[in-house]
Amino acid sequence: MSPERFARINEMLDNRQPDLTLCLDKVHKTNNIAAVIRTADAVGIHQIHAVWPDIEMRVSGNTASGSQQWVKTIKHNHMAEAEQAFRAQDMQILATNFSENAVDFREIDYTRPTAIILGNERDGVSAEGIEAADQHIIIPMIGMVQSLNVSVASALIMYEAQRQRQAAGMYGTRKLDEDYCQIKLFEQGHPIYAKACRRKNIPYPRVDELGQIAADEQWWEKMRAPDFHSPV
Repeated sequence: MSPERFARINEMLDNRQPDLTLCLDKVHKTNNIAAVIRTADAVGIHQIHAVWPDIEMRVSGNTASGSQQWVKTIKHNHMAEAEQAFRAQDMQILATNFSENAVDFREIDYTRPTAIILGNERDGVSAEGIEAADQHIIIPMIGMVQSLNVSVASALIMYEAQRQRQAAGMYGTRKLDEDYCQIKLFEQGHPIYAKACRRKNIPYPRVDELGQIAADEQWWEKMRAPDFHSPV
């Protein structure tokens, strides 16, 4: 991989925020899902969650602009599964919901480990999501319309979280597991070899400090060996 590509991927990894995430609660429009993922990547969110009990999640590649390669989507069949994952990371759980106890989304301390639940286009956050939340948040609106598209609402909240975290100096220091970083560096820096590894069932090698493949001769022999894989 080129030095520029290597530096760019490392910069991305250094700015990822593994303790900040979103949870899409039965959001089903693929263009909205993809737009949320694209913004999540832009602000350094490492992965998002989706509660989708009915159908498989699909992402519109055009809207995501390739960001789905960088932001993993974890699917849950029920909100309880997502809540359990957030509690295991000691996250505060927020839900967008008009309630008596809801506060302006800008009043929240997003420097804390945080999960933000956003509802679908028609019904908003489910009753289970509302119940799971430690705090309800709202985006103040003074016009006739009292709701925003989920991708717009999520972007406003994510950029407020980014603003607070940047002010607190939380970007620029790598927090991700090194094994995960090695996988990303290899897959995105050497995609042809990564594809061959998956096809031939060969373990990924390490990527060295210059971005090059650090593998022994045995690995290279396996890589150069004839490929008898037959397409299904």
